[in-house]
Amino acid sequence: MNGMDAALSLLAVAVLAVLGLYGAAVAVRLSSDAVAATPFGSGLEPVEHAVSRFHVRWYTVTMLFLAFDMEMVFMYPWTRVISAMGPSAVIEMFVFLAMLLAGVVYAWREGALRWT
Repeated sequence: MNGMDAALSLLAVAVLAVLGLYGAAVAVRLSSDAVAATPFGSGLEPVEHAVSRFHVRWYTVTMLFLAFDMEMVFMYPWTRVISAMGPSAVIEMFVFLAMLLAGVVYAWREGALRWT
C-alpha cells in the first residue's frame, strides 16, 4: 500500500466515522423540534448583553491564570528531562517557581486577590 492509498483509506474511515456519528445522533434524539435559541448559563435567563464590559478586577484574575498556566506549560516538559539534565534542571525550576511566587506576593500586596 503506497502513501496515496493510505491517505484515501484514512479519509474514507474519517468520513464513515462522521456519517456514523450523525446517524447515531439522529437515531437517539428524542424530538426533531428545534430548541429555542436562548443562551444557556446554568439554566438562568441572561441579565446583561453578551458583549457587555467586564469589571476591571477580571483582568487581574486573567493575568494570574495565565501566569500559572505558563507554569504548567513549563513544568510538563521539565518532568520529562529532569533525569537527563540532573541538578541544573532542579535549580532552574526552583528559580522559575521563585519568580512566580514573587509575582503572587506582589499581586497579593497590591490587593489583586481581594474580591471586593
